Amino acid sequence: MSNFNDVPADKYYAKAVAWAVENGITNGTTDTTFSPDDICTRVHGVTFLYRAAKATASVGASAFTDVADSAYYADAVKWATEQGITKGISSTLFGSDETCTRAQIVTFLYRLYGSK
Repeated sequence: MSNFNDVPADKYYAKAVAWAVENGITNGTTDTTFSPDDICTRVHGVTFLYRAAKATASVGASAFTDVADSAYYADAVKWATEQGITKGISSTLFGSDETCTRAQIVTFLYRLYGSK
């Protein structure tokens, strides 16, 4: 299923990890680890959605001081805020390293798919 040492084939999430990697939604934390028990941050959440939607963001600098234009998640943050999926935690901060709660994730999903 996957080449990650920390994703045993008999785990409930093994097929989901393999699917997400195959579809370019995520990759491992290293070449051999996925880190399934790590906490997701706000940038992880919007990056997964961005890649799953096969979206593109508009060109331009980030509105948030904690999102460098060169960061792997910069386009995902721009897209998520442009689409109304999420806002920053303030007018200048996205909250990049903040934990993304289950409530936030389902709200992001609802805002992306719920009205369709």
